[in-house]
Amino acid sequence: MLRYIRAVLLAAVAAVLLIFAFANLQVVTIRFVPEGLGALLNFDRAFNVPLFLVILLSILAGVGLGQVWEWVRNARHRTAATRNRRQVARLEREVGRLRQAQPTDQDEVLALLEGSERPR
Repeated sequence: MLRYIRAVLLAAVAAVLLIFAFANLQVVTIRFVPEGLGALLNFDRAFNVPLFLVILLSILAGVGLGQVWEWVRNARHRTAATRNRRQVARLEREVGRLRQAQPTDQDEVLALLEGSERPR
């Protein structure tokens, strides 16, 4: 059922993107530097592309930059989680070793506590 819902949502998004693309087919000129500066530097690169492509690529670039920003921002949390996982593993190994190496002669207080169970 979830697969069908996902397919319907993807089809709806694709339809909206196609309608958007057909509505913005005008060709625009994209330049890396202004015309005067490009002529001065002998670097006059210009591309003619459809407007919808410029808009969609700008949105994708923004989403990509946001993802990278969040990944960098959360690096300290990932580092702390890794450190905590290692510490938990080390402590679990230590607890296992301590459980295996129980002394044969128990402490008198512990023996009394373990021998007497409290009624509930």
